Order: sequence, then C-alpha cells, then structure tokens
Amino acid sequence: MTAVRPAPTASGKGGPAGATDATDDDIVAIPLRRPWRWVGAAAVLLFVAAFAASVATNPNLDFDAIATFLVDPRILQGVGLTLLITLIAMVVSTFLSIVIAAMRLSSNPVLSSVAWCYVWAFRGTPLLVQIVLWGYLGLLYEQIAIGIPFTDVVFWSVDTNLLISAFTAGLLALTLNQAAYSSEIVRAGMVSVDEGQREAAYSLGMSPLYTFRRVLLPQAMRVIIPPMGNETISMLKNTSLLSVIAVLELYTQASVISSQNLKQVELLIVASLWYLLMTSVLSIPQYYLERRYGRGASRTLPPTPFQRLRRVIASRRPAPDPAPVTKEVGVV
Repeated sequence: MTAVRPAPTASGKGGPAGATDATDDDIVAIPLRRPWRWVGAAAVLLFVAAFAASVATNPNLDFDAIATFLVDPRILQGVGLTLLITLIAMVVSTFLSIVIAAMRLSSNPVLSSVAWCYVWAFRGTPLLVQIVLWGYLGLLYEQIAIGIPFTDVVFWSVDTNLLISAFTAGLLALTLNQAAYSSEIVRAGMVSVDEGQREAAYSLGMSPLYTFRRVLLPQAMRVIIPPMGNETISMLKNTSLLSVIAVLELYTQASVISSQNLKQVELLIVASLWYLLMTSVLSIPQYYLERRYGRGASRTLPPTPFQRLRRVIASRRPAPDPAPVTKEVGVV
C-alpha cells in the first residue's frame, strides 16, 4: 500500500492570488516503509550464509573425492543410461497416454471401461512395487509364448528372463506407470477445450479421430505442456528406483562406488549435482514450449531471459551522438 497526500501548489506567474498550476485532484504517492521486510530478508541471507559456511568448512566432507567422481567414467555411464531411460519412457508413455485418454473420452463403454481400469490399477499401486513385479516376472511366467488362446497351439515362445532383462523390466514399469498419469493430464487438456470446437468439426464432416488429432489436441497443448514437463522431470528422478532391480543408472552406479570406498555422502552429493544439472537442462525446452503454445492466451508474452539480457545491455550502451544538422543557404 502507498500513502497519498495532495501535491504542493504554487502561485502562477501574473495570475490572481491563490491561483495554482496544479489541480486539486493531483496527488503524490509516497511508498510506505516496510522495515520488517528488510529484517526478514537479512535473516534469511544470514541463515543461508551460515549453512553454506558450515558445509564448506566441514572436515567430514572430502571435496577432492566429489570433484574426482563427478567425472568418473562409471558415473558418466550412469548419467547416459538415466537420460536414455527417461527419453524412451517419456516418448512411449506420451503416445500411450493419448490413446488411453481418447479411450476414456470415447462413447464406447468397453473402451472407456478398459481405460479407466488401466488408470485405476497403475495409479493405485506404488511405482516401486510395479518395478519389483516386472523384475520378478520370470517367477510368474517361465515362458512368454504367442499362440491360439485356450489351446495348446504355440507359434513362438521364449524364456521370460531372456526376453525381459532388468533394463527392460524397469523401462516397462516406468513407461506403463507414467502412461496412466499422463493420460489424465491429456484428458484434462481435452476437457478444457470448448465443446463447440468438437461440434464445429463434426459439422464440417470431420471424423472423431481426425477431430481429436487436428482440432482438440493442438488447443489442449496449452494445458498439457506444463504438467507434462513436470512429469518428465519426475521421470528423470524416478529412474533412481531402478536400483532395486540392479539397473546401472546414475544412483545405482553411485551406490556401487560408495560401497567400495565408503564415501557414501560424497557419492550422494555427486549424484545430486548431476540430477540438478539434468533437471535444469530439461526445464529449458519446457519453458519455450509453454511460450509457443501459450501465444493465444495473452496478447503480449513476457520476455525470455535472453530478451531481458539484451534489453539490459542495450539500455547501458551510451546513446549515439545526434548527427549534426546542416543548413543549406541559398544565394540569390
């Protein structure tokens, strides 16, 4: 809030006594003082500085080991596998989520019921349990076969443990679990589109599938992109759960190394730094995708960080000297 007071008045030159240049409605806004805001900010900065100093001067932390293992080949291999699992799981789960959301919105009771049961099952059980179940699938089915159902006719079969390795089991668990969550995000985006868009598309002779793909889905992306970006970051961090089935991603590699040299805290810090770096990089395309699909939501989009930086640099540059004005004098 700000306090206001009438602006001071001054007598106009050559005018009658009491005449003023400013009207009685002119006011001057005076910002209110907020000393406790600065006290609170100083307290927070003091706490942060004390915490950083306690970490930097802690004799129990081996900073040389952190710097060494930050670029260790095994850690880098785990980072690469973590990114690969995240990429495959998000691409496949996004495709599955669109299909499941379309089934949920379908007027066919069989399709909508199957989609609802899928979401109910995978959202209702912990992800860790699903990972372990997929890892132990060989205990339930010794072989995976293709044939005629309810008969002994088999066209092809393979040992389950050979087909579904630890990497495949973890990838299946993450993908199918994420598809259940992402399908609800896609469905929410579809519901957010006005029903008149669907009716207009049907009146033009568009099929339901074509309407979903070309009319509804592009408009729903403005609602879908922000939570899907958060789900991508969550997927990246959830890959650490694959350590229970010995998938050699980042956290598993850090755990294996720490079990050999007993540098548990240092290796946890190394893994945390890599997770922070990867999630920060993933936030960049999310930001620009939100800007792209949010263009019709507001008249003017806020400037990007690079645009702000260019404006600051441009504002600090000295203004060029104006060109001298020359007069042409004609001789009569």
